[in-house]
Amino acid sequence: MGEIQRPGALYQQVAAEIRSGIATGEYKPGAPLPSETQLIERYKVSRPTVRKAIAALRAEGLIEVIHGKGSYVRALAAPAVTIERSITRTGKTFRTGHHAWEQAEEPTVYRTTTTAITAPLLGVDEGEALFGVDRLLTDPATGTRALHRVLIPFATADEAKELAEAPDTEPEQIYAALTAAGNKLTWHETVSARMPLPDERSALETPDATPILHTTRVTHGTDERPLILEELRTSADRAQLAYRITADSPRQLRTV
Repeated sequence: MGEIQRPGALYQQVAAEIRSGIATGEYKPGAPLPSETQLIERYKVSRPTVRKAIAALRAEGLIEVIHGKGSYVRALAAPAVTIERSITRTGKTFRTGHHAWEQAEEPTVYRTTTTAITAPLLGVDEGEALFGVDRLLTDPATGTRALHRVLIPFATADEAKELAEAPDTEPEQIYAALTAAGNKLTWHETVSARMPLPDERSALETPDATPILHTTRVTHGTDERPLILEELRTSADRAQLAYRITADSPRQLRTV
């Protein structure tokens, strides 16, 4: 193959050629790329150009570099675990889809305040006092990790006194306590994908250039009043989320 003539930075041209080779199957998932020397010869460019092209493809998540072995096309395997996001209730007992996950360490309990993001979700002003509880969870079957956070407004803790005494109560028991306090619970959840922050990447053991799934669940009480906020974050290459869809009235949140 002759020297690349397309416009743009030279390393971007090389990256585009390799990206095209991955898309067409010339470079198959899990297979090694040609060596630096071979790529230099093929594309008639310098070693720094090849390295910059490889770095760009690595940042995109298309390849991974294994120390001492070289660059490999990243294999997009099926997620290791499916997390059921439905909530079920039997009598006074609630269950979530990750209730069987284990805690990798003791929960972290702290006091915090609502932010510009969390305040509207909880229906309170920014700067409102909260209890926060952070957990690192692991799936015993696959080793998949997840970060779980619960934010409990002081007003909600006053309504269910056990939450003020033990904010790190398990979410299922929080639902039970809120129900016992006279609430008919409903839930609203949103899901987004984004690149992890450094501490999230470390805790979740997320590979390079891999996004995380970030769910935000608000528990509503009587008259759809927000009571608590939960967040679940997990690596998108390890987990997928599953939901049970029901035909509820558009003006009602799902009750389980």
